[in-house]
Amino acid sequence: MPDNDHSLMERTAQGDLSAFEELVAKHQRLVLNTIFRYIGNQAEAEDLSQEVFIRVFKFAKRYRPQAKFTTWLYRIITNICLNYHRQKKRKPSVSLDSPVFIEGEELPRQISLPSDTQPDVILERQEKDSVIREAIDSLPEKQKMAVILQRFEGLSYGEISKIMGCSVSAIESLLFRAKQALKEKLKDYLN
Repeated sequence: MPDNDHSLMERTAQGDLSAFEELVAKHQRLVLNTIFRYIGNQAEAEDLSQEVFIRVFKFAKRYRPQAKFTTWLYRIITNICLNYHRQKKRKPSVSLDSPVFIEGEELPRQISLPSDTQPDVILERQEKDSVIREAIDSLPEKQKMAVILQRFEGLSYGEISKIMGCSVSAIESLLFRAKQALKEKLKDYLN
């Protein structure tokens, strides 16, 4: 409920810690999953998730409910992920199927496992996941973020344009170039 998020942000801006805790509880999985998809490292994703919520709290007084709260939140996530990449060298790839844990509880998988669990099928799927992850990781950073927001988070071009601070046509262009690059990198697997 966007109205509820706006109300929670107003209360957070006034110093209401219970409202902030409610925001964190409500959005922590979204934040963690998005960051994890981008960087592929669980421990780093948890650290960066905390940084996201530190910024939410820090900038609560500046928050203006002109769009959905999640649009503003995704913009913070995007900025943190892009800054992370600028500051760190690339990490080894991790399968998108790797489980993510919060406080010892495994989050639901974002990609369901196949019903066939034969070792050769599992190995083939892991190899394919690794190749896809490497292909996504090889994209320029803005293309990579646009792909993650569109493909894995299910956001519209309009929402992505607000999050990334560019026009819808720029997002269309980013995603077109990303898809072309991925088709080229994955052509052996597409056949």
